[in-house]
Amino acid sequence: MLFRIEPRAETSRFMKHAAPLLSALLAMAAGSLLFLFIGHDPAYAFYVFFIVPVSDLYGIGELCLKTSPILLCAIGLAIGFRANVWNIGAEGQLIAGAICGGGLALQLQAFDGIWVLPAMFVAGALGGMAWAAVAAFLRIRFNANEILVTLMLTYIAGLFLSYLVYGPWRSPTGFNWPESTALHEAARLPRLLAGTHLNLGFPIALVVACAAWLFIRHSYLAYQMEVGGKAIKAARYAGFGRHRMIWMGLLIGGACAGLAGVVEVAGTIGKLREVVSPGYGFAAIIVAYIGRLNPLGIVLASLLMALFYIGGEQAKVTLGVPSAITGIFQGTLLFFLLMSDLLISYKLKWTGFSTASGLSEPHGNG
Repeated sequence: MLFRIEPRAETSRFMKHAAPLLSALLAMAAGSLLFLFIGHDPAYAFYVFFIVPVSDLYGIGELCLKTSPILLCAIGLAIGFRANVWNIGAEGQLIAGAICGGGLALQLQAFDGIWVLPAMFVAGALGGMAWAAVAAFLRIRFNANEILVTLMLTYIAGLFLSYLVYGPWRSPTGFNWPESTALHEAARLPRLLAGTHLNLGFPIALVVACAAWLFIRHSYLAYQMEVGGKAIKAARYAGFGRHRMIWMGLLIGGACAGLAGVVEVAGTIGKLREVVSPGYGFAAIIVAYIGRLNPLGIVLASLLMALFYIGGEQAKVTLGVPSAITGIFQGTLLFFLLMSDLLISYKLKWTGFSTASGLSEPHGNG
């Protein structure tokens, strides 16, 4: 091998915090090359992608609207990640929350009270927790890998939602579309700005982010989870139960994702349909890492990720590029962030040409 990876004696605190910004700049540089390759002026393409979508009040409302479910999912995942609990199934937990919260609303169509929405949020959080609890139980009882379990449960949740909207919950007046009856007005989130779709979900997400910040900074349980994630032996010596950390990491993530599902169903969608999320739960994984598992950083990263979504839609309409451009930006951003993190903690050391190549210096006498 020409290079060997060695751990650095000391990591740069500045570079650790600057890495997300550096990664975003590198992702934009890669995006410039992509736009050139497909025949578009990068400057104009970036203007369409990042400026046009938020150039008016309606666009700002759309930005905040899409930020809400991403932020909720990312906050829950970050708390688990701090404890080395790798919940990759926020998308499935979001769907489970949407099913439980939306299903409760469908059963309460005859009721008109201010208690309907709170009841939906409780049902959605419990649904997300229940879905995450399956992975927690399998991890503790059978040592099943929670990455695989939470990911596979996502597809089960999606298929179960499809069964419901194609079958028992399909609207009889929906022209055979796979969707439920529209939710009653009491089960809808009120709008905050006239002329936009922005609803109460955004301030709810911000409140959850503030609560997460307080939990991380001032909770003894959060301290136990962080110690358990960074130093398992030290946590065991201190008497911090690892099983409890697994349960809490997955249940908190499931609850937050379940709330995101209710925000989507009770917000702009207003009903249950075959697809309630375009991948917010998966995008939240990237957001949690861009935000450095810190609630304030996650809020900013969620706004950026939401801008990717609405920018991709704008670029599709204006430039005629495929909608997959959003996924490309997300993927390159994560790639450069992981690469930056690797180089912050490790360094590449030149080892010279290998003997097998026949180019090394000769050894021995003579």
